[in-house]
Amino acid sequence: MGVCFRYAKETVLIGPFLCTRAPPWVPSFVPTLTFVPDQSAENTYSLYRRGVELLEDGSFSEATVPLAEAARQAPEKSSVREALGHAYFRNRQFDKAATEFEAVVETHPVNDYAHFCLGRALSLTGHIDRARHHLALASNLRPERRDYRIYRERLAAQAS
Repeated sequence: MGVCFRYAKETVLIGPFLCTRAPPWVPSFVPTLTFVPDQSAENTYSLYRRGVELLEDGSFSEATVPLAEAARQAPEKSSVREALGHAYFRNRQFDKAATEFEAVVETHPVNDYAHFCLGRALSLTGHIDRARHHLALASNLRPERRDYRIYRERLAAQAS
């Protein structure tokens, strides 16, 4: 909690709010609260948005830079990790993509898209058994997704 005195008012940081109040000897002052945004959260979000914009523009290699920084700042954010995995995958860095999608699957085991992408990345790095497992999970989580079934069947045909 930070305290500073200015113009006979006291400003105190309370969580994400600044509370301005008068010291006890000034009886007629009404306290006010002002929201103070978390600068690191804004920075992480702006990095994420910049990375997603680069992904949408097809600049996959460039997208990895802000997304990797956002993932470093907020490793628990699955949306950031998924976008970074997508950027790595499109940049043909399949090992790194698999690592990112694996992190998403660990925290969100019913994320069919993360299972699908993890299965694709694993299949392209030669981890066929693990890839088959994740492609089957994705296909079972969303049986209406034809693309999931196609990749699962292709991998099964390769194994035969």
